[in-house]
Amino acid sequence: MNVERWQSLLDGMIEAVWLVDPLTLRIVAANRVAASMLGMESGELVGRPVIELAASPEDQFFWEDVAAGLTDNIYSDTLLLLKDGRTIPVERRVSQVRLSAEIMVYLVAISNKAEQRRVEQELENLLAELRATLESTADGILVTDTDGNVRGYNQRFAELWDIPQELMTRRDDAATHLWMTRNVLNSAEYASRIRAIANSVLTESRDVVTLRNGRILERVSMPQLARGRPTGRVYSFRDITQQLANESRLQLAAEVFESSLDAICVADPQGVIAAANPSFERLTGLALAQIKGQALFEMIRSTHHSVFGQDLLKALEHANSWEGEACYRRQNGDEVPALVSLVRVVSQEQNTMHYIAFLKDITEKLAATQRIEELAYSDALTGLPNRVLLHERIDFSLGLCTREHKNFAIAFIDLDRFKQINDSLGHAFGDQVLVAVAKRLRSCLRQSDTAARTGGDEFVLLLHDTDALGAEAMVHRVLQRLCEPIVLGDLSLTVTGSIGIALFPVDGVTRDELIKNADTAMYQVKERGRFNFRFYQRQMNVDSLSHIKLDSAMRAALAQGNFRLRYQPQIDIGSGRIIGVEALLRWSSKELGDVSPAHFIPVAEETGFIVALGQWVLTEAVAQAARWQAKGIDLVVAINVSALQFQSPTFIDSVAAALRQAGLEPYRLELELTESILIHDINETLARLQALASLGVSLSIDDFGTGYSSLTYLKRFPVQKLKIDRSFVNGLPDDESDLAIARAIVNLGLALHLRVIAEGVETERQKACLQELGCHEYQGYLYAAALDPHVLEARLAEANSGSPG
Repeated sequence: MNVERWQSLLDGMIEAVWLVDPLTLRIVAANRVAASMLGMESGELVGRPVIELAASPEDQFFWEDVAAGLTDNIYSDTLLLLKDGRTIPVERRVSQVRLSAEIMVYLVAISNKAEQRRVEQELENLLAELRATLESTADGILVTDTDGNVRGYNQRFAELWDIPQELMTRRDDAATHLWMTRNVLNSAEYASRIRAIANSVLTESRDVVTLRNGRILERVSMPQLARGRPTGRVYSFRDITQQLANESRLQLAAEVFESSLDAICVADPQGVIAAANPSFERLTGLALAQIKGQALFEMIRSTHHSVFGQDLLKALEHANSWEGEACYRRQNGDEVPALVSLVRVVSQEQNTMHYIAFLKDITEKLAATQRIEELAYSDALTGLPNRVLLHERIDFSLGLCTREHKNFAIAFIDLDRFKQINDSLGHAFGDQVLVAVAKRLRSCLRQSDTAARTGGDEFVLLLHDTDALGAEAMVHRVLQRLCEPIVLGDLSLTVTGSIGIALFPVDGVTRDELIKNADTAMYQVKERGRFNFRFYQRQMNVDSLSHIKLDSAMRAALAQGNFRLRYQPQIDIGSGRIIGVEALLRWSSKELGDVSPAHFIPVAEETGFIVALGQWVLTEAVAQAARWQAKGIDLVVAINVSALQFQSPTFIDSVAAALRQAGLEPYRLELELTESILIHDINETLARLQALASLGVSLSIDDFGTGYSSLTYLKRFPVQKLKIDRSFVNGLPDDESDLAIARAIVNLGLALHLRVIAEGVETERQKACLQELGCHEYQGYLYAAALDPHVLEARLAEANSGSPG
């Protein structure tokens, strides 16, 4: 079926689309979006039966219905199987489409619903958490929309208002509001207040509601916002009946009033000062006669709020007391900071009898405290809390969260490649970047959180009263803000960060333990590419400790001669002759047993010990090759070269020295280099390769196809051989992807006049497939594992005497 002329139309679509043959139910065309969704190339989908991509048994019946033509359009939700074996939820629409009078196909349009399902699950979790929170609070909570319709309330609300069970079950909004209005002592005033609140959608209010049963409720109303727009209102109700009864018993103690060192004054119900003690006179610099008659709530004010006095009156009407920092006004008009306590004295009938004010000048205290905090608790450059203040706040959170069984998180932030900024642009410029980063961190945090700079380009966040979900949301916001361009003068640059997170109490119960574990998690992010975050896992410390022990054991093993080389034959695929061997490192430890190279080689690379280990392999392999050369055994010995070893300034000289000392002809040594080595500093790499080639040694590219080789550079490199990685051999000859990759590598080698060898060949079918593709050599368990030199010599004599390979 020729559908190629429709390919451009398919590739222009923004959703994933297949064209399916109605007779065979095989895909005859697919756009790039469809291939990308499944982790494949477009060509991999063509010819594939659609049922192979199904991840649910119901799809068998679905496609039978489609094939039966039960309808022209079928919509369904299903699961698709990705190339890597994972599944994704999708929405699928199948339509009959005629491409011409003779050609009819099924057009399958697919939408990926994975992200939608994830968001839906998160919303369900958030709603469950919100419901649990509402039910656990001691206050009654009522939530309404902007029209006053009830969206929800908790059990405590129903208890405070004595809502009947029948009304709760029926969920009649009008009936609920009517019940509340009828149960208030002053229904008309209550209704008027509700209307006023409803008409001011952004108003926050606090007042007292008296019910007919004698219960007195403090009502706090807050607007509910989404994206800055009002979506409803939250009312909280608290029973303050007993509190008001207790406050009504307060009596003015005249002897305390006169003798107190605190400045005290008494005002009438209108707020006019009627009496003041000597300390108040000294504080204000006014005589008693001048003080009397002044308005208390005009004398006490906030420098940041012009109607502070009226706010105080409202607060006292609701709670009968208030305490906080404010300013009082002296005779000359100066406003002085003071610690102020206000009490509203009420009668048994709850009428205001007096207001009592207690004032204490805190000018010197504030100045001293601010200076001390600046010196002792702040980072001089960024103004953020320093290590000392951070430790105090963490200790406070530890105590609080332990008592209240709450969680908090420590996030350790290290800026990525900040040293390059200092080195290239100077420390002064780097300081400006740190200041900008500090501002961004502040903007991301809640008021209860702390951002501290602990030194250099390291910052620590204390996220109070949060769980893993909240911590993750916070660090997502931080990472997003950090990567926004920083503009300093004419220069714009982007700074990223790596973040490790430790949670209390699961990741530690002490300050040092939490910081250390967050730091450990951060370094895991660094090792995996930076600009991300990771939660701490206990295995990180175990891995770190095991790496240290393994590194120590490796160094001792090399000194004690416990490493050995084994040699895996490399076979000419046409003749079956052994034409070379690959030297493979083996380690048998008395304490650890046989240690896999897959376990100790990564640790050696991480610690840098791979250079010394690689030098030993080079010397030992060259010496063995020279012994075979002396016996007349014609073999090429291949050894693997690590990136660190290749980049060592002495590597080329060490190769030359090993050849010279052993007396080995250079062409008998082959160096296997990975693609990742070759793309690092192309010009320097090319110079090193040419120097090695001038020695006469052979060069090959190991694990070809797993890296990022550029054909432009590949044709410039003096390499003689490509090795097909075992991951592309495993699926031969059945896996179409492996077959296509192997064929491409062989064809590339032939085009560039390079020999091609495949590793990991374990079956005759794999060997036959590779031979048909044109591969020159192979190695693997089909012929032999890595052998001791003496065993290899015997095997070599047998193979080269005429036995088949």
